[in-house]
Amino acid sequence: MAPVAIKTNPVNWFEIPVKDIGRAKEFYEKVFGMDLTPEEMGPYTMTFFPWAEGAPGAAGSLIKGETYEPSHSGTVVYFSVDDIEETLRKVNANGGRTLLAKKSIGEYGFIAHFEDTEGNRLALHSMKE
Repeated sequence: MAPVAIKTNPVNWFEIPVKDIGRAKEFYEKVFGMDLTPEEMGPYTMTFFPWAEGAPGAAGSLIKGETYEPSHSGTVVYFSVDDIEETLRKVNANGGRTLLAKKSIGEYGFIAHFEDTEGNRLALHSMKE
């Protein structure tokens, strides 16, 4: 099969399952220094991450609903940050925990994994040493 020329990144949305939307909202706001916007959408309670039209990266939300369960298995969402070590300090200070300390992935920068207050495995990525 010949490669398909793409005009956009294939991932445009993510949802992070939560049990306690208020606790999770506070955690992510403190760790990443941004305001999240809550909204009810039918049977779901969602809290949206800021989104800038035309900017790189996917938009997403925290979501609480009957069919959503926090997990360590499955897809891992990577947050772009300037300073992984500082972000991990905020994770640990606000009820999360480090699962994988900062690690080099060669020319592609650095990564780390953490657990949020809800029990999800998430990750950080940075090009900064």
